[in-house]
Amino acid sequence: MFAVDLHLHTRPFHNPRGAPTAFDPYGARLMAASARNRGIDGVAFTNHNYRVPYVNDDPVFVPGIEVTTRHGHVLVVGPDPPDRTYGDRSHPAAVVEDAHGRGCVAVIAHPFRDSTVLDADAPFDAIEVNGKHPERRSEIERIADEREIPVVGGSDAHFPFELGRVHTLVYADELTPESLVAAIRDGRVEPRRQTYLTDRLLLPMYDAIHDARDVLQRAVPG
Repeated sequence: MFAVDLHLHTRPFHNPRGAPTAFDPYGARLMAASARNRGIDGVAFTNHNYRVPYVNDDPVFVPGIEVTTRHGHVLVVGPDPPDRTYGDRSHPAAVVEDAHGRGCVAVIAHPFRDSTVLDADAPFDAIEVNGKHPERRSEIERIADEREIPVVGGSDAHFPFELGRVHTLVYADELTPESLVAAIRDGRVEPRRQTYLTDRLLLPMYDAIHDARDVLQRAVPG
């Protein structure tokens, strides 16, 4: 059994251009160090619309990308996700088809936040319990049962202290991108919630920063 965080970002805030930045390698190393400290065996860096070129064995690195579709966000993880995608242009079904052609899985990300992906007719491989909304697990499990797909977990972390708060237990003999894909498709996965002391200390400050950012964005359109 392995603990894998399937939803991580390498920078504190999203890059509006959806393109690599000079900070990404540093952010990746910080996240990897946090994963080692917290006993997380594997990580997937899933920046919005671009793939982070990072390789590591401890924790095991699983290539990934968070694709912005017309209906919301889809995680594509596995051995060969696309290097770049272009926000809001793709239908979820096309993203899933491309993911499968690349030997990857397509996961519904944070289905209740800025998303209508659940309404799209697409053969998703799994649905996510997101670290920002772990209390909605029962709703997500109900949807997963209806669609006959497994549930996975991802922290959606932008800062190292958030990593692992929700992650995926993977039941496999080894951990590779290929074995992770096989485990998800076979349903040999389950989400796990983990609480750390830093959550109590830092999450209120983190939420306040994001609230302030949202206020500024509304005040200054575009």
